[in-house]
Amino acid sequence: MIRTLIVDDEPLARRAVRAPLEANGDFEIVAEAGHGAAAVEAIRALRPDLVFLDVQMPEMSGFEVVEAVGEDAMPLIVFVTAFDAYAVRAFEAQALDYLLKPFDDLRFGRVLERVRRQLEMHGERGDRLRSMLSELGHAPKLVARSHGSLRLVRLDEIDWIAAAGDYAEVHSNGRTLLLNDSMASLEATLPNEAFARIHRSAIVRLERVTEIRPGAHGDGVVRLACGTELRLSRRYRQAIDAYLRR
Repeated sequence: MIRTLIVDDEPLARRAVRAPLEANGDFEIVAEAGHGAAAVEAIRALRPDLVFLDVQMPEMSGFEVVEAVGEDAMPLIVFVTAFDAYAVRAFEAQALDYLLKPFDDLRFGRVLERVRRQLEMHGERGDRLRSMLSELGHAPKLVARSHGSLRLVRLDEIDWIAAAGDYAEVHSNGRTLLLNDSMASLEATLPNEAFARIHRSAIVRLERVTEIRPGAHGDGVVRLACGTELRLSRRYRQAIDAYLRR
């Protein structure tokens, strides 16, 4: 049995986790906690294998619960929240997964499968998610959405980023993922030695540029290693020219 603790300050939210867990015979709910201090006490006393942990709670957040218990003493963690802004910090805190409210049965079922696989791989008191973290390393990352879940995308895996209304699409290794960021915010935060905006609707990773074909009036076309060709606007040509002069 996978001994499980549910932590959320909202009773309805705890019930939304409890109901599908009870439908799976290999999960045992050992306790529920309505605030962070009670969660710390329950984790220390009951030593569960798994905790569904709300991020935002009065007085003590889910991250503060992890700090109070200590990462090495924490069970497997699935953070549960209505906001995706905490995703990178959640994975840095060794969370196995990150559930966005409201979630459906399919998404919850995928989480349970990940829990089962992790415990089978490392034992019920094992390393929890160090294998995943070692794959990610400490490289800078973006948080993207894919089929209702969140993915961490390493910056060195990105080919280009396209505007998508108030959002953006990151193109990485043949995949297209949605970012909850505007092009302006990405342009301001991405390292300018590695990325350049070449058009109001496109940002490229400079190392992926293989060809630049000049056009009329200072415009042009940029070809990437993946074969994609993008318009180069004269308004943004300075960054490309600076890269060519390196």
